[in-house]
Amino acid sequence: MEPVTGATPRVVKSEREWRQQLNDTEYHVLRESGTEPPYSGEYTDTHTRGVYSCRACGAELFTSDTKFDSHCGWPSFYDPADTDAVILRDDRSLGMVRTEVLCAQCHSHLGHVFSGEGYETPTDQRYCINSVALTLRPSDQT
Repeated sequence: MEPVTGATPRVVKSEREWRQQLNDTEYHVLRESGTEPPYSGEYTDTHTRGVYSCRACGAELFTSDTKFDSHCGWPSFYDPADTDAVILRDDRSLGMVRTEVLCAQCHSHLGHVFSGEGYETPTDQRYCINSVALTLRPSDQT
């Protein structure tokens, strides 16, 4: 995983520690910027109210209040829970330019954010996030 320019993660672990904590799929997505197959994630069609946290470090990232059905194959949110919850950086892989979304606490890869797609959301943004990068804490458990 390429380091984030000018930023130091608050949660720092060795690659060995990450491999011990995460299963193979989680490690691939979170630490190697992988992507889970579309429509395969546990939160793609979830409508449970609660808070979505980083599966790697537990930082709160998104709330169910900003989750919407985009029918893209991954959970979609129109805004992070806090402006400092995520870091955005250019991703020039796969022969295109996209904006990658990282957890601000541990710099794990979460997915990508897209703008101007015409979704009727307050921000006109779609944070397309891998389910395997998230853990949902339902509101009745907060």
